[in-house]
This record gives sequence, structure tokens and C-alpha cells, in this order.
Amino acid sequence: GCEGQGQAFFIVFITASPFFAWLWSKFLSFKMASKAIFDKIEAGVKAKGSDLVKMGGAVFQLVISDAGDDNKLCIDLKNGNGSTTRGDGAKPDVTIIMKDADFAAMAEGKLDGMSAFMSGKLKIKGNMLLAQKLGDILESAK
Repeated sequence: GCEGQGQAFFIVFITASPFFAWLWSKFLSFKMASKAIFDKIEAGVKAKGSDLVKMGGAVFQLVISDAGDDNKLCIDLKNGNGSTTRGDGAKPDVTIIMKDADFAAMAEGKLDGMSAFMSGKLKIKGNMLLAQKLGDILESAK
């Protein structure tokens, strides 16, 4: 009868609403691996910042292209004892753009940076040599 059509319309209406989109993005953000990795990076920079500044000497901007609002982390390994900022940093030397799953795989050592770059899973703006340093830096930040 007509009742089923009403339910179908209601479901389509709800899923198309901006509120549902907002709710879904919040739900997804809890599952994003990049958030946990960002936390580890921040802790690593706090603990070993001065050593990492000696290795890094640059400002790195990470952008997780599918991670919603909190998708950016700026890692300053150029100034002082190093620092991290959620969001856009001031004048990054290199910006690294990846999807959440690829970023997680790379952080776990399952995805090699060079093959990620070659296959288009890793995009780089700015100094490419610095991007290669980041893997070593993240490893030593653990």
C-alpha cells in the first residue's frame, strides 16, 4: 500500500538532509585513523621535539583529504623545540596530502612512501626531498 512509499520518502528525506550529513561526518570522524596518528605525532614532538628539529629543519603540513574538519596537522620542526598545530600552519615547506586509509597504512609501515607517491595515493606540494624525510622523522617520534 501507500505506507511503504511514505517510509521510503522519509528515509530519502532524512538521508539527504544537511543534519544527517553533519551527523554522518561526526560518526565517521570517530573512526578516522589519522586522528589517532595525529595524537601520536603531537606526543612525539612534545617528547622529542629538539631532536626532531635537528632531523627535520622544516615545516610539514599534513592534509587527510577524506577526514572532515580536523583533517590537517602542521608539524613545525624548524623553530625552537618543534611544535604541532591542528589545522593550517604558517608557511609550510612541504604539504603532504593523503586519504585516511593510505595515511594509516603508511604509518603502520604497510605502505611505502615512494610507491604511494608513484600510485597517486600521496600528493606533495613544495619540497619533495623534505617529504622523504618525514617517514624517518615519524619513525623516530614513536
